[in-house]
Amino acid sequence: MRASKRFACSLGWLLGLAGYVTTGLAADVAGSQDFPNLPRPADAEIVDYKPATSQERIFPLGSIRKISGQLRFDGQVVSRGTSRSVTYQLPPERSADEAFTAAREAFQQQGAQLLFWCQARDCGESSLWANEVFGNARLYGADNGQAYLLLRMAPGSDTLVALYSITRGNRRAMLHVEEFQADAPLGELLPTSATLLRELKSSGDLDLSMLKGEPREPWITLLSRGLNLDSALRVILSGPTSEAWRQALIDKGVRAARLESGNKPTQGLVVELIR
Repeated sequence: MRASKRFACSLGWLLGLAGYVTTGLAADVAGSQDFPNLPRPADAEIVDYKPATSQERIFPLGSIRKISGQLRFDGQVVSRGTSRSVTYQLPPERSADEAFTAAREAFQQQGAQLLFWCQARDCGESSLWANEVFGNARLYGADNGQAYLLLRMAPGSDTLVALYSITRGNRRAMLHVEEFQADAPLGELLPTSATLLRELKSSGDLDLSMLKGEPREPWITLLSRGLNLDSALRVILSGPTSEAWRQALIDKGVRAARLESGNKPTQGLVVELIR
């Protein structure tokens, strides 16, 4: 009898534990799904999902602020097309920066072109990104715990992807991914100078293989301004016309001592950071 009671108690304890574990494991939002070209962050769950809908979208290309009730930013991409998004909540042991970096690198490996990249307070107010840009209150958190990236899936592509990561007040990290397919050609979209510098520092190089010929504007100005945002950096320029690019950057105010010509065989211009 005592053995039976002990068995019943043990069984009840195990069932209770199983119930606790089951309820403790969060499930994805019903009907949600991952993007096929982006691996899900480890142990993350989908807490918000918006299926493909046709709409006009405005993607900022600069820090955002609100003046007299109107959103303000230095640049933007405005287009009508089909948008869909997924928002992940990361487990406590995962950071927003970790998930953001993994997503960025995954898209870059697919040939994506970075257009605008900001981090922390350089992005502006998190509340504006959450409520005004993405319409998702879950993305509100500390301004210094955010990062935003807008990229083009390939040079000339009409598909954009926006990444936004944030650490909320409860210390849980979120990663938001939105894919936008424009109805009409987007035309030429240029990265900001600060984004070029951030990419160079992060990746160690800039692959600008689309710049195959002689130096041309506005790329000369974009690169020179990016390099002059950190006057301590030194780089190697490689490519069929690398010497011409070196001279063009010098003419734009980049010190000659900071620029070296390389002999790396490339189809277009490649800028490598000298560590």
